[in-house]
Amino acid sequence: MTKLLKRLAPLVLLVGVIGCDGAAPDHTDHTQNDEGAHGGSAATVITKGTHGGRLLLDGDFALELSIFENGVPPEFHAWVTEGGKPVAPGEVNLRITLTRLGGVKDEINFQQQEDFLRGDMMVYEPHSFVVSIDARYGGETHHWEYDNFEGRTRIAPDIATAFGLETELAGPATIFETVEVYGRIVPNEESVRRVTARFDGLLESVTVSVGDLVTQGQRLATVESNESLSRFQITAPIAGVITDRNAHPGEQTEGRALFTIIDTSSVWAELAIFPQDRTQVVVNVPVRVMATGEDLHQQGSISRIDIVTQPNQSVLARVVLDNPNGKWVPGMFVTGEIQVGEYAVPLAVKRMGLQAFRDFSVVFAQIGDEYEVRMLDLGRQDGERIEVLGGLEQGTRYVTTNSYLLKADIEKSGASHDH
Repeated sequence: MTKLLKRLAPLVLLVGVIGCDGAAPDHTDHTQNDEGAHGGSAATVITKGTHGGRLLLDGDFALELSIFENGVPPEFHAWVTEGGKPVAPGEVNLRITLTRLGGVKDEINFQQQEDFLRGDMMVYEPHSFVVSIDARYGGETHHWEYDNFEGRTRIAPDIATAFGLETELAGPATIFETVEVYGRIVPNEESVRRVTARFDGLLESVTVSVGDLVTQGQRLATVESNESLSRFQITAPIAGVITDRNAHPGEQTEGRALFTIIDTSSVWAELAIFPQDRTQVVVNVPVRVMATGEDLHQQGSISRIDIVTQPNQSVLARVVLDNPNGKWVPGMFVTGEIQVGEYAVPLAVKRMGLQAFRDFSVVFAQIGDEYEVRMLDLGRQDGERIEVLGGLEQGTRYVTTNSYLLKADIEKSGASHDH
């Protein structure tokens, strides 16, 4: 646990999972209640029935309630006994109200099916609610109410600020579909100059070395012409870096390239496009280039796609990168995210807000000073956002930053998924 969590834990009201009525000495399960989640010793005793559900007692009348989800969407099943003997399901009028965070109520009625009562609607996730039960049998009404919370915590606003929690409203967004490719930085061939002497002759002096920065017009060497025996200077045609020198005093120029100068203020990112992505990548589409292992990235576009296939069956796509500070070094490995699609979606959340909870990807919805998981059905995504197909209402305020602290806080409570 972090020092911050340890210091703030007494101030955080973390709601436990289970409360129940009618404890019995057998078929019991012990789960922390609200007090226990704050370091207290109190524990709720959950009585289990013969079908593994929660057993609720009112005198001789007993109701066993379970959320059944084996091969079907989650739904309530109930069994009734009186004096330890089964009661015909058709003789019981059962109604359950689930009050969720924010005051949303689910009203569930029951019909007989075989030897049990079956709820008439799906109990959707999260299974976190106040359960209110009314059962009528033999002219009498039996009532129970308990909290069945999971994935929920209460945090005061000042503590949320100390946690660094940030939120936003879930709503429409544009998802940019991308293809991830790899490549490397190479010199911009349009900014490379190979310098020769205008007339062959004897190199009298050379004033630069490999690695030197030169300015346009700077003297590189002095040559005595073989024809006229007059002296002339070789100067830099562009500003840049001397990357190759093939000139030494006392040698003949012999028509060869004496110097190579590269202007590194602009470089190319050459990205390998493999067959499965070729039809999606075209000239002018946006691309984000990122240096491997470094916090260096730049937005650009595909300026050219080669027509010649490389030995590994890829074709090279070129991105021109501005490089005024020389951070993009030729030979550097890079990753490219090429945009190949753009979709307007009605509902999306930031990927940084996602957490794993049980078998779900969730965000934490905020209602007042309470936070609760929302299990999401997810769709398309890009580097920042992901489409939500189900599990979250548009306009829900959810946690985008430091949501892992909420997950850690809930997990340390020992809260369970009670059925």
